[in-house]
Amino acid sequence: MSKLNLIGYRMRRRKRYDSYEGEIEGRIKPDLIKRKFFAVRPNMKWYEDVTEFNLRGHKLYLSPIIDGCARDIVAYNISRHPNLKQVMTMLDDAFTAHPALNGLIFHSDRGWQYQKRAYQRELAIHGIEQSMSRKGCSPDDGLMEGFFGILKREMFYGKETNYANPDELEQAIKDHIRFYNTERTKTKLKGLTPEQFRNQSLAA
Repeated sequence: MSKLNLIGYRMRRRKRYDSYEGEIEGRIKPDLIKRKFFAVRPNMKWYEDVTEFNLRGHKLYLSPIIDGCARDIVAYNISRHPNLKQVMTMLDDAFTAHPALNGLIFHSDRGWQYQKRAYQRELAIHGIEQSMSRKGCSPDDGLMEGFFGILKREMFYGKETNYANPDELEQAIKDHIRFYNTERTKTKLKGLTPEQFRNQSLAA
């Protein structure tokens, strides 16, 4: 390379947002999913996590819930800060849209938000069984990680210059989630969109 006056370029590895801040005794839940992500009907298994979008130093945090049957996003919240209010607001939206959730398994990593008493109390009130992945084991959250990868490849990575500010990026995230749910077909869903597959599963 030196003979040709070429300079090597090292790709920077994107730093993944990590909400893990340690464990609170008595608030870590067992992994009830064990990477068996699929559910035969909607509202049997839900998954959640938080991911970060860094737009030239301005950060947005997306907290969604994905269903294990249709792979649809049943609720989400976008915030400038990854705080407890964000996930609690997301829960309120999900419970308003889907009130009958007794027996649902709700899976996450061991993020500090999911260890809070207020969060765990809200799940218990709705008859939801909480599940957590093993410490530092991202494949245990494979379904959620897969969605984040799809979302960022399709509307963010390499396209950052399309967005003049965080408000434009936030709107683009909302638009793409709507597209993902209602227009983007998937082979694993028999060529249907997540919304179509959910409706078909509920009617069966």
